[in-house]
Amino acid sequence: MASLNVGNLGEYLREQRRTAQLSLRQLADAAGVSNPYLSQIERGLRKPSAEVLQQVAKALRISAETLYVRAGILDEKERDELETRAVILADPSINERQKQVLLQIYDSFRKENAAEAAAAAHAAATTDAEAAAAHAAAAAAADAHADEAPGPAADAAPGSSTDAPDAETPLK
Repeated sequence: MASLNVGNLGEYLREQRRTAQLSLRQLADAAGVSNPYLSQIERGLRKPSAEVLQQVAKALRISAETLYVRAGILDEKERDELETRAVILADPSINERQKQVLLQIYDSFRKENAAEAAAAAHAAATTDAEAAAAHAAAAAAADAHADEAPGPAADAAPGSSTDAPDAETPLK
């Protein structure tokens, strides 16, 4: 069987299992999956469902979102947001109303920061465009000035025919 492209999920699971000092069989039992199936996941031969990853994460006492990222089910930004929400919701020292208020504040900060980032990106793009326009205008002005430069007659040496006094003007 060829190895599937599931990131380094299998290696990570094996490392977490060993850190937890669990055998493959113990983890399989705790997660409610078969020993051979878990072995195939660790070796990269099977791609587990989100449900199986959640069961394994619970048995290992680690974040399911971390496993989702490792398996390519979830991207890193989504994981960070979900983990923050999970920590808030799991905190036993605050009540449900406080959790909801805290999540609303968290959402408002995220929206505010996203708006500021978008405005900064727009300002940077505008500044770059203005700088490019100013540069183009300066280049055009330099080209126009070069076109108005005096011709070769103005560059003639003193005493040449253009500098000679008129025949009617007496010399002093």
